[in-house]
Formats: sequence, C-alpha cells, structure tokens
Amino acid sequence: MAEEKVEVPAKFKDIVEKIETMTVLDLAELVKVLEEKFGVSAAPQVVAAAAAPAASAEAAEEKSSYNVVLTAVGEKKIEVIKVVRDLTQMGLKEAKDLVDAAAAAPQTIKEEVKKEEAEEMKKKFVEAGATIDLK
Repeated sequence: MAEEKVEVPAKFKDIVEKIETMTVLDLAELVKVLEEKFGVSAAPQVVAAAAAPAASAEAAEEKSSYNVVLTAVGEKKIEVIKVVRDLTQMGLKEAKDLVDAAAAAPQTIKEEVKKEEAEEMKKKFVEAGATIDLK
C-alpha cells in the first residue's frame, strides 16, 4: 500500500511532528486526555450503537434507566431539532446532524436516563412529531 503524502499546514507542523514520534500507548493516553478535557468522544456513533444490544440482555429485570433513541423524525423536522437542542444542550449543527442521521438509522439521544425523565423526553418528542424508543 503506497503512502499518501499529506500536506501539513505550517501552524500544525510542530504538533504533527510530536505525534509522529509518540508510541501507541502514548497516543491512546493523549486521546483519553483530549476526550476528558473537551467532553467529546473519539468513538464513532456506530460503535456506541452496536454496544446497546449487549445491554439489552440485562434488561430482562426491571429497568431503572433507559436509553432514549430517536427512530423517526416525522414531518416537523425543525421542531424535533429544537427538542434535541433543548434536551441535550447541543449546538444547532450537532442537533441537525443527529436528526438528519436518524432518518437513515436510529440515533441515541441520551443514555442511562431515569424512567421518569425518559418518559418526559419521549412525550416532548412525540409532541414534535418524532418517534422515540426507550431501550
């Protein structure tokens, strides 16, 4: 496999050179620190969704917490985006991207939500015309 030459902008050259010299363990630690510092995750959404079925085996008992999953947007897309923003504190672009992605595949809005809060969230989404599953 031929290596592709990537042009690194001058302002990032120093950072890229430091990263190139790091070990895999150091890179993993760096990713973890950046995730914690900025409150983000480097894991793709698909991986998080794939982990959900494993949790459903434990769901045979009475559940005290639920994952709120947007399965269909409905006719009022803008209303659904507003509800996503309100409930998750996401920015407009992130909320819109999540709602757009829900048109193709179910998207998790929040995880490990108490039953009462999950029911309230579901009610708000239904009022906006969306379809929600509590898993």
